Amino acid sequence: MTQTAPAVAPTEVSPSLEEDHSSAPTDRTSAARLIGIDVARGLAVFGMYASHIGPDVTVGGPVGFLMETARGRCSALFAMLAGFSLIIITGRPYPLTGRAGRQAVAKVVIRAVILLVLGYGLTALDTDVAVILSFYGVLFLAVLPLYRLGAGTLALIAAASALVLPQVLYTVRTSIEDGNWADAVTAHDPLAQISGTDGIIELLFTGEYPVLTWLPFLVAGMAVARLDLTRPGNRTRLALSGGALALLGYGGSWLALHVVPHALSTVASATGAGSASSAWWSDTVGDPEGHTPLAWLLVAAPHSQTTFSVIGNTGVALAVVAACLTVAERMPRLTCLTRPIAAVGMTALTVYVLHIVALWFFRAVWHVPAIEDETLSALPVLLGFIAAATLLATVWTRLFRRGPLEHLLHVATQAARNIT
Repeated sequence: MTQTAPAVAPTEVSPSLEEDHSSAPTDRTSAARLIGIDVARGLAVFGMYASHIGPDVTVGGPVGFLMETARGRCSALFAMLAGFSLIIITGRPYPLTGRAGRQAVAKVVIRAVILLVLGYGLTALDTDVAVILSFYGVLFLAVLPLYRLGAGTLALIAAASALVLPQVLYTVRTSIEDGNWADAVTAHDPLAQISGTDGIIELLFTGEYPVLTWLPFLVAGMAVARLDLTRPGNRTRLALSGGALALLGYGGSWLALHVVPHALSTVASATGAGSASSAWWSDTVGDPEGHTPLAWLLVAAPHSQTTFSVIGNTGVALAVVAACLTVAERMPRLTCLTRPIAAVGMTALTVYVLHIVALWFFRAVWHVPAIEDETLSALPVLLGFIAAATLLATVWTRLFRRGPLEHLLHVATQAARNIT
């Protein structure tokens, strides 16, 4: 249902990856909510650091479990918070209308284009990181038409897309495996020629973060942003919904893999793994080699692009957001301890880009050998990256409202003010 309240300026903003910063929090409760969102975003950044730099999950023990928890789930949390940010830009609690609405839409479009270009620039550095920013840019454009909808409608769209789009993606990917139409599209795709990638085919279907199956995360984040987070009941419902979705996603996958005849053996055979018993949670099962069997749709491993995976990851993201919001509002002493993490969340674009540039610099310029991530030797490197990002973000946010790249992004969107 479209909300038609008068246009109002967003009153809840914090310097972060995509948000507008035209005003500051006006009361303690508003500030607490924003700190909670920034803490969640900071945790998502650290989780992606863990995925890119940390030890492999095969090290086992508590470290291996933490690394496994970060895989895929932190990027899903990052994407959900991107949807939250989009609503901040376009008006919260009510969508901006008239000239203000058109300017907000233009800001999102400008940001999307910049993130698309920046993502391809980072990809060109040829690190081992699957850069998410270009996918972000397309995702913003894909969900932008939904910005006027209310929380209930957005939640329904997120649920429907989680149920339907993974099956659509599976069908498309199967068609790509069985034919050559994707190659023909890529050959005539200007984006593919400019970027040296598979262009729009990669962004929509074949990449690490395909738009079809990452769209539900942004829409879910938009729904959360439409809620009145000052009401404790809403935070409780977020936490319960998150737990239920996580159980449905991961538990449903475990049950399906064990109940459907030959599902485990088919998945194991397709990936070349000795066993697929962990495919309901872990990506140690690997990816299908060659043809992807229909049984793959029963998997919930990170980045498996299945309904079970999307539902489970959404549940984890909702639970983390609810926990961070509760800590920020109900536990002021603990909130003080989490402010460095919130500072990372406030400068998320900057610290995300810097860690990729640092990886490129150490390996391409200083010729530092790659860390064997199958051992714990990668753990000190990960902790060093986290410490450096936290220190930089904490010092910077004490001096400036926005991170360096966040400021440049803000300046670039000022062109939207010329829209009448």
